[in-house]
Amino acid sequence: MMVILFCLYACFCISSSKGTMSLPKNVSVQAVLAFGDSTMDPGNNNYIKALFKANFPPYGKDFMGGNPTGRFSNGKIVTDVFAKELGVKEYLPAYLDPSIQDKDLQTGVSFASAGSGYDPLTTTITSAIPLPVQLDMFKQYMGKLIKKNGKEVANKIISNSVFFISSSSNDFLLNYFFFPTRRSQYDVRAYNNMLVERAVGFVQDLHKLGAKKIAVLSAAPIGCVPFERTMAGGTHRMCVEEYNKAAQLFNSMLKQQLQLLASSLHESRVAIVDFYNPFIKILENPQQYGLEDIDRGSCGTGFIEMAFTCNKFSPTTCSDASKYLFWDSIHPSEKGYNIYVDQVLPDLVKSLF
Repeated sequence: MMVILFCLYACFCISSSKGTMSLPKNVSVQAVLAFGDSTMDPGNNNYIKALFKANFPPYGKDFMGGNPTGRFSNGKIVTDVFAKELGVKEYLPAYLDPSIQDKDLQTGVSFASAGSGYDPLTTTITSAIPLPVQLDMFKQYMGKLIKKNGKEVANKIISNSVFFISSSSNDFLLNYFFFPTRRSQYDVRAYNNMLVERAVGFVQDLHKLGAKKIAVLSAAPIGCVPFERTMAGGTHRMCVEEYNKAAQLFNSMLKQQLQLLASSLHESRVAIVDFYNPFIKILENPQQYGLEDIDRGSCGTGFIEMAFTCNKFSPTTCSDASKYLFWDSIHPSEKGYNIYVDQVLPDLVKSLF
């Protein structure tokens, strides 16, 4: 009896252990390619004169070797987790990293830049790489693939790649709700309409360049990040409903327009990846996910530290970031990203394959 119970227990542990996502039969992902902001930037900002960088301690303290890479996290960011779960590779490198090899290009890179947004004014404020320039970088990448592998192989890599786009948070938090310029020109609905038009246009541009599987992340509950709770959430540091409502409106408009676009794109799939509701679910029941703190970051006090204010001199930086949903006052921890991807990956795979 004990032997039988042991065997059943072992089978259960093996079958339930975490691994890469099972893709449909005869389906594989050749590469992952990412565009957007700090959620997807593994260090491109290290190589430009940008306002926001993360290439210093304690960023990266739980990454490979404990070295800061430019990722705005204690460890992996969301693109790294997606790349691993889709069976491509352990982490997604920055396109501008001079140390990347040809083999890295064949399995994907990120063109994203912390501080970027759909609104051109956002990157003017932050000196990040604008999305149109990220698209130009992708064209350069395609040229390198063709030179190394030939056009037929390069096209096959592109058509079998998953493209991720994550933007909009900076448009709201660093632009619309921070500076008066856009608020004097647009109400919230009109501003969202402008952002959605640019998001749809970017998807169309990628499709014209050969993208067949495109995943667009919606806006997160931006009013619930620790920094905004501290600055605009009152004495009790509540979620800022005005910001969350703007994000929800953006998501509704984005979903509608991308569904319309997807129906017109030949032999392509466009997935809208919910970045809002999964995080609300985590915020409402953190214990279910093994989290102890969801309203402050792990770096420093966790209330306001991010980018250059999250540094080796930050007091009281926690030793175990896996207990926190957020690493700094804006960005999720590696644990937070892992929990998030676990929630959205099954629907993403269904949508793309």
